[in-house]
Amino acid sequence: MYLPPAMMNLSRQRQRLWHAARLAALASAGLAQQPAAPVAAPPTPAAITLDDALARARANEPTFAAAAAAAHNAALDRSIARAALLPSANYYNQYLYTESAHCPLSNTICAANAGVNPQSTGTAISPVPRFIANNTVHEYTSQAQVNETIGAQQFNAVRRASASLAIATAELEVAQRGLVASVAGLFYASFTAGRRVTVAERAANEAASLTKLTQQRETAREVAHADVIKAQLQQQQRDRDLSDAKLEAEKARLDLAVLLFPDPRTAYTLAVPEAPSAVPARADVEAALARHNPELESALASFHLANLNVFAAKSAYLPDLALNYTYGIDAPQFALNGLDGTRNLGYAASATLNIPVWDWFTTRDKVRQSDINRDVAKVTLSNTQRKLIATLDETYAEAVAAHDQLDSLNLSVTTAAESLRLTRLSYSSGESDILEVVDAENSLTSSELAREDGIVRYQTALANLQLLTGTL
Repeated sequence: MYLPPAMMNLSRQRQRLWHAARLAALASAGLAQQPAAPVAAPPTPAAITLDDALARARANEPTFAAAAAAAHNAALDRSIARAALLPSANYYNQYLYTESAHCPLSNTICAANAGVNPQSTGTAISPVPRFIANNTVHEYTSQAQVNETIGAQQFNAVRRASASLAIATAELEVAQRGLVASVAGLFYASFTAGRRVTVAERAANEAASLTKLTQQRETAREVAHADVIKAQLQQQQRDRDLSDAKLEAEKARLDLAVLLFPDPRTAYTLAVPEAPSAVPARADVEAALARHNPELESALASFHLANLNVFAAKSAYLPDLALNYTYGIDAPQFALNGLDGTRNLGYAASATLNIPVWDWFTTRDKVRQSDINRDVAKVTLSNTQRKLIATLDETYAEAVAAHDQLDSLNLSVTTAAESLRLTRLSYSSGESDILEVVDAENSLTSSELAREDGIVRYQTALANLQLLTGTL
């Protein structure tokens, strides 16, 4: 629509005034020249080594926490058993009130106790208590007591508590090594899953490059459209493999993060040495295994505890001695001295020898039960020793075999990569078909995946060997 120049100038002036008023309003509200808030950079993911992962897992894993609590409780049980060998002391305070006896005044003794004339009639309240088991109507007891029981069972209880502590300590070490095995497995599984993503990305890029090459050659009328279709099928499969690899890597990352962080969604990276360490000498492994192995120590401690249980059952045939010493007051007045000047403060001592005579063969049956349990502990110890020898041979052979295959796996990857390069060149020059290129790509991908599996196999075998000898 056509507007005269005067109308157009008036419209522009109104627009400038409207923009000026809007800017003034924004400035008065403090929003006109407000700079944009800087975007905080995401925190750098923490680099986690295997030692860091183990330290974090020890603080977060409930099974290990339960084993640590059991070991701590066993130490307290031993302290309690030792304290039972020492005298116990307590301060005893009691007030007893007993109803007074009512007796006829015709009874001379009653009248004398009540302090009235024997010639009177009726009844009187006697200071003698109604219950004959009590000493007086008002009785105050304030005594310090020391008690001690001496017997074979008390001394054997300390030895049994010490054996139980040894078992709990060994079980704690077993739990710790089980935790180490779990963490090491998840650690290397997550690391390998990340490396598999890298392999899948390279394979997907290689497939995309092959698709582009076939399309270019089809445009130049050098190959048939079937080559493009074959390359596209290969690319689609590699894209699916990449998606699966990313999913598996995320699952492995979350499984490990559950043990490491309060929030499993915390970002982190894994720090793994590039060059794997060598397999230790067999003599060193055997020496470390003989020096410390928690499974064997637990079996030995269990057998020792079974022997102590047999002695504990037999000790029921033996007598025990109970000693008591009491010092304080037990009088009608809560005072050091009575109304007649008698000193209420005094002491008493007792020694009791308990001799078992007859219990209807209960002790004999308990001895038989403990013998049966000792036989089971002996069989368990023998089985543990045999399994330990077999596990050592298997684990060491696995570590040696996995280590020896690392160089072969690396060579296979190098050879497959060179084969793919030469096949691509041959296909570009028209000397080979698309199937040879696809086969070369598959061979390289398989070799790379096999190398990653070989690395994690060796790292896991080495961790199991170190775990068996207690060096990890």
